[in-house]
Amino acid sequence: MSILRLKDIRYISDNTQILDCVNLNIEKGDCVSIIGSSGSGKSTLLKICSDLISPTNGEIFFEEKNYIDYDPIELRKKISYCVQIPYLFGKSVFDNLSYPFIIRKKEIDEQRILQFMKKLNLDSEYLHKDINALSGGEKQRVALIRNLMFTPDILLLDEVTSALDKENAKIVESLIKEMNDNGITVIWVTHSLEQSESIFNKRIQMDQGQICAEEDLR
Repeated sequence: MSILRLKDIRYISDNTQILDCVNLNIEKGDCVSIIGSSGSGKSTLLKICSDLISPTNGEIFFEEKNYIDYDPIELRKKISYCVQIPYLFGKSVFDNLSYPFIIRKKEIDEQRILQFMKKLNLDSEYLHKDINALSGGEKQRVALIRNLMFTPDILLLDEVTSALDKENAKIVESLIKEMNDNGITVIWVTHSLEQSESIFNKRIQMDQGQICAEEDLR
């Protein structure tokens, strides 16, 4: 079953065409990597999929319903987008990881927070650490955990291990594989050819704003 479908997507910014007639079909449960050189349109594609920006032309469908027919807030609960350079707010890690519960008016599940921190090699003392004292890799992991506090239908990842060493990158890959095995659809932009083959069943290559290749890996 198709969970995400892009039809004839074009995106123009400052008179420059960033995406050109992109057609893409993602099946429920897919784990897809996207590769391509800098400027090929990968990050813009994720922003459009996340409803952060709107395409200049074309249509996007989630579960065969057009994006324009969804309430944007509800759509963003179903499709979670984790950016390469994380934006952390407040003073502490706890401020960030409790936020998803607060905006949903839910009781903060500290056990779930600590469980995900442990999975990503962050011990409990990090919970009340000042965000300004975190390394780039620690910030990336905190931002990812924040996105996973409530399970999305689709997880969009943009270079989320770029600041991590190989060991911690593998730990993140294992967690994402576990989430995918539990039913989350994953679309992950990466510059690493090795990573693009690691846990994925499909790989997409982009060039000059177009999808130039698609391949099944499993």
